[in-house]
Amino acid sequence: MSPTERSLQARLAAHSLHASVDSRDHTEPARRAFMARFDDEVDPGRELPEAERRRRADQAKKAYFTRLALRSAQARRRR
Repeated sequence: MSPTERSLQARLAAHSLHASVDSRDHTEPARRAFMARFDDEVDPGRELPEAERRRRADQAKKAYFTRLALRSAQARRRR
């Protein structure tokens, strides 16, 4: 199968999947696992109150994405 055919087949599969299920429901387990990573980072023992853990996890997530943006900008500058 050529790369073009593979790409088209993958697109067809993705469109078929999203036509049959709610995307948010389908990706909920992944989103939950992604956020759990930040919960574990800021409060591995689960000792903080839920509201404080959530606040810190949100800040850790913002730091994660800001770090990615910085690395992306640095890579673009090097090109």
